[in-house]
Amino acid sequence: MRFLKTLLKVLGGLLLLIVVLLACMLTTVDDTPYQEMAYYKKWKKSVGNLQFAPGGVPLDSTTQFKDTNHQLRGEQSSITNHNSLNVGWAKVNFTPKSPMPTAGYGVRRGALYASVHDSIYVRAVVIENGTAKAAIVAADLLIIPPAVTEQLKTKLKATGIPFEQVYLGATHSHNSMGGWSEGIVGKLFGGEFNEKNVTWIADAIVKAVQLAQKNVQPASIGYHELADTARVRNRAFEDGTIDPYLRTIQFIRQDGQKALLCSYAAHSTITSSDNIVLSRDYPGVLVDSLEKGEANFALFMSGAVGSMGPKIEGETDLIQVTAEADSLESDVQKQLTLIQTYQHPAFRMVTLPLPLRHPVPRVTTGLSMRPWVFRWAFGDYPNYVKALRIGNVLMIGFPCDFSGELVAEMSAYAEKKGLKLMVTSFNGGYIGYVTPDKYYSKDSYETLTMNWFGPFNGAYFQEIARDLIDKMS
Repeated sequence: MRFLKTLLKVLGGLLLLIVVLLACMLTTVDDTPYQEMAYYKKWKKSVGNLQFAPGGVPLDSTTQFKDTNHQLRGEQSSITNHNSLNVGWAKVNFTPKSPMPTAGYGVRRGALYASVHDSIYVRAVVIENGTAKAAIVAADLLIIPPAVTEQLKTKLKATGIPFEQVYLGATHSHNSMGGWSEGIVGKLFGGEFNEKNVTWIADAIVKAVQLAQKNVQPASIGYHELADTARVRNRAFEDGTIDPYLRTIQFIRQDGQKALLCSYAAHSTITSSDNIVLSRDYPGVLVDSLEKGEANFALFMSGAVGSMGPKIEGETDLIQVTAEADSLESDVQKQLTLIQTYQHPAFRMVTLPLPLRHPVPRVTTGLSMRPWVFRWAFGDYPNYVKALRIGNVLMIGFPCDFSGELVAEMSAYAEKKGLKLMVTSFNGGYIGYVTPDKYYSKDSYETLTMNWFGPFNGAYFQEIARDLIDKMS
């Protein structure tokens, strides 16, 4: 009887401890409308104050760019036509020297890749107009890791192009190198963290930007978009819409060389989780094919991939990857006959802090972890939104898997302002998935497991896009 009483006391104490721990770790979801939140008001003030000086530099950053512009005039003294855009490009192979963890499929637990199927690259395009510079950078990675972004804020200064003027994106390959994220979630999706991996990636990005500046020449630019519904599907919601457009920017330099920037919404997940090889998935096959035929240089940036997956046909991963890439290359070939180029396009870029509500990763549709638990498990980094206008094209980069279902409404708004919209994901931060708010209560991977900063982010991010369209038009 004494033993039973003691056991009950111990069990009661353990139960009380569990209740206390759960109370410390869990809370209910705050469903206050985003327009009433402090972070929304902070965003509206920030974007409301945004103005541009001649040449495309934000007015509140003119001091920051003074040294850069002075350096630019010295480096590019051979360029006399400052009314035109001047463009250069380069790529850097950053394939690890030995097997690394893979990033992208949690089921792998960051297992080392067995072999190198194809090398991974950083590709950069540098654009300047005699007053300001910007760089577009695409890396063959799952995302641009936030830890890499923190290093870039310092290291990019050596290029003469600060972080605020670099538009970042990724191919979103689920078969590229990992080991670049701390925390238990980072380890789950990308393997054991290694600071050297972070430096390896950051240095490759800096080198690509530096090399791209060495052969900058006057160029004309053009844009086209073409719907390819055969190669993308809504992988999350059967009755959901898709973003079917392959969007292409073309740069034609004075020396006759051509570069193509392509963006598409299908996830780079054709190479399966069972095939643990280093690979760029279908974007790699696409850019390689374009560089052999349609252009001297090509780069790919993931579009609004949230909820969007590839349509897979073929018996093996390699056949499926090639089929996806071949279809998109055929689309590019059609576009090239339709693209109209301009020699003196508008050019401006901005990076703004992205205010958000406190993280609320949910364990059920109504119950979430407290913010401190999220920061312990995921890390805590600042996030930004980036916008780059080149001619009539406005690129907006978000730090997330941004849902393709949200793009049509934003694109229609941009059209009214005379702009073509290209939304890309993975701009150097990461906040999970942003999906239409009507799905927020659904118990699914995109809307529950990976929706960390909701609710109402679908509407909030669409409003952010409209604000930037207004400012950049």
